[in-house]
Amino acid sequence: MDGSVVRVTLSLIAPGILFLFGMAFLGAWLIDRSRPYLLVLAGACAAFTLGAVSQILWLPAASGPNAMLSGALYTTAVLMAAEGILSRAGKHVGWGPAVVVLVGVMALLGYFFYVDRNLLARVYIQNFGYGLVFLVTALRLTALARGRVVDRLLFWILLVFALHFVPRTVLTIGVSAPQGPLAFAASPFWQTLQLSLALFGVGLALTLLAAAWTDVIDDMRHERDMDALTGVFNRRGFEDRVAARFDRRETPASLLLCDLDHFKKINDTLGHAGGDAVLRQVGRLLRGTARRDDVVGRLGGEEFAVFLPGTRLADAYECAERLRTTIAQHPFALAGGTRRVTASFGVAEAEPDETWDSLCRRADLRLYESKRDGRDRTTASAGSRRGTASDAELAAVARVAMDGFDARPAGRDGPGA
Repeated sequence: MDGSVVRVTLSLIAPGILFLFGMAFLGAWLIDRSRPYLLVLAGACAAFTLGAVSQILWLPAASGPNAMLSGALYTTAVLMAAEGILSRAGKHVGWGPAVVVLVGVMALLGYFFYVDRNLLARVYIQNFGYGLVFLVTALRLTALARGRVVDRLLFWILLVFALHFVPRTVLTIGVSAPQGPLAFAASPFWQTLQLSLALFGVGLALTLLAAAWTDVIDDMRHERDMDALTGVFNRRGFEDRVAARFDRRETPASLLLCDLDHFKKINDTLGHAGGDAVLRQVGRLLRGTARRDDVVGRLGGEEFAVFLPGTRLADAYECAERLRTTIAQHPFALAGGTRRVTASFGVAEAEPDETWDSLCRRADLRLYESKRDGRDRTTASAGSRRGTASDAELAAVARVAMDGFDARPAGRDGPGA
């Protein structure tokens, strides 16, 4: 087989592989069109493939148009790749900077071909310019280095890929460019370029695909664990997210249980649509009042829970009081006007060796005490499991709370009640 055919065939391997990745990105976008960055990455792979085919197969055959066309396609591919990677993280290259980079690179390539013909300058402009674009992209995504495994991997591969442009170019082409197409195709620079694109390009594309599918899986898990009505976690999502933090027990932690008062009457008088409206607004109030690290969940019906990591009982009690007051003072917009809704809270702090079930039981008992003693109040546990109720005791307290309560004015029992 002729040597030139072999060289051309080998040169087409890297763009061929990236073309296949482009099809994979396109297929992923067709499956989930809520992620437009996948389409942008597919376009980047397509632009690079066209640029490589143009350069390798000499289409067009004239040197000047070939250099300009392949340069435009390569630069477009780099900018689209940067845009796709950034937009996944909610950031963007921006039309302005993208146009400036594209026009700047093309102006320099045109100058060093048509005015001062210098192949070495064109090589350095493209390689250093593309490396700089990827480096800026990586530096804008430093937060990924502290994220999930796939995000950390993506950041470091992108950073190494950006940095490798300079030493690879300097070490393989030096200060003199090969003269003639055959000499250039056989040069260490060209062969190393193809190898690096095959290795780093494939590695980066694989990581991006893995990150995309991880995003899809995480979104599915998030939807599974969220309560669609209130916007907080459902019971499964709440318990899953609390479990890891609670088991580590690196810091104090407290649990708030919240139950809306007389919720059955709301459903009876306003219908389930009215009840849903109340639950929806309560969920919004809890999300807006909770801290960033707190976990808010709806355990079922009108019962909510808030897990407070790093929080002692006194602070948890104050947090519950703020939530209780916020709910009581909020004008619930319902059919026919506004309505006042109140809630009762039970609070307990976890002991060093306590199980999750035990903590829940103590908080639940305090919640029932709040119901029994007049509702619209917060009762806090002193943290001792000597107050843990048995199933029979809980059932008895629940019957007292639900079957009838005295109409004493609402009050509050602080820590140690």
